[in-house]
Amino acid sequence: MNKILKIKQIRSSIGIKPKHKVILKNLGLGKINKIIKVKNTKSIYGMLKIIYYMINIQD
Repeated sequence: MNKILKIKQIRSSIGIKPKHKVILKNLGLGKINKIIKVKNTKSIYGMLKIIYYMINIQD
């Protein structure tokens, strides 16, 4: 379960819910095409489920 995931933001944060903007900021995203690496923990997975329509997940 503690695999490293590469997360890429594919959609702009303009016009989305404020809660979703906070999640993007907490993950370290904010600009389109930015890529981060995170461990696949339950808390991170919960955040990714909420903003699934804005990101692309790579293993």
